[in-house]
Amino acid sequence: MILKEKIQKDLTQAAKKKETLPISVLRMLLSAILNKEKEKRYKIVKAEPELVEKKLIEKSQLTDEEVIEAISSEVKKRKESILEFEKGERQDLAEKEKKEIEVLNKYLPEQLSEEDIKKLAEEAIEKVGAKELKDMGKVMAELMPQVKGEADGSLVSKIVKELLQI
Repeated sequence: MILKEKIQKDLTQAAKKKETLPISVLRMLLSAILNKEKEKRYKIVKAEPELVEKKLIEKSQLTDEEVIEAISSEVKKRKESILEFEKGERQDLAEKEKKEIEVLNKYLPEQLSEEDIKKLAEEAIEKVGAKELKDMGKVMAELMPQVKGEADGSLVSKIVKELLQI
């Protein structure tokens, strides 16, 4: 079963059980996925205006990898919101965001540990021959495709920075 279908099925189950938090989070997620599909469809129409509508709809469906990107993006937004809510001393809203992240994390692949990220970062640094902080862009370009969906970009960035400053 593809990821989008699983999310839709889980939304139906949550609705039957009247679970308000999963319902709102999954609806929001499906909306974000739909928006990504519309963006993709728009780009396809620009590139191939002669496409038949049926083919266009097929081509604009998101792959599981693209759905994971959308989920990761939603998680990132919530993490940023948590920081802002905590700065504003709104623990209640920060807790709500944390619960939403828990729901979203069920659809993401297993996250890499810091040690695993560090190993991959060391390999990427060696592969591109990075010696100093100004080489960070090359390292990140090498590393990010390997950890896509499995690690938070800011954590990866922090680890690479630490390794390049040694």
